[in-house]
Amino acid sequence: MPGTKITYDSGESYTGHWNSEGRRHGTGMLSFSDQTVFRGKFQDGFFHGLGVLSFKDGSRYEGNFENGKYNGLGIFTNTSGMKYEGEFKDGKPEGQGLITFSDGTHGLPRNEGRFQGGKCVQRKKASDIVKKAQHDAALAKSVAEQAN
Repeated sequence: MPGTKITYDSGESYTGHWNSEGRRHGTGMLSFSDQTVFRGKFQDGFFHGLGVLSFKDGSRYEGNFENGKYNGLGIFTNTSGMKYEGEFKDGKPEGQGLITFSDGTHGLPRNEGRFQGGKCVQRKKASDIVKKAQHDAALAKSVAEQAN
């Protein structure tokens, strides 16, 4: 059923591709009743692969997903404009990354390095990972445009 739109009793709607078991699979757009929207790749019903998750408050994640969670490289930007660019695991910043505040600064001391539990635990350059995260976020935006 490629390109099929389904509206659920909950108010959520999905437009996109399905697998033979009737699960969201391939490129699609899922709109939640709280105005959160995911545009990107699905696998067996979950966000999986590249995509963009936009929240009602204006915050968004652009990058890789695995089994419905931020996983791999990506960029999360909150409503104030602060962003984390880097590695994610199980929906949280985990690994190499960089925090940039809305005024363009990175904090003192600089919030760049290895993140664990949402905190920078080892300060070191992460420019290679940040560039890869920016690349994957751009690819995710491209995939998301295809889902419209």
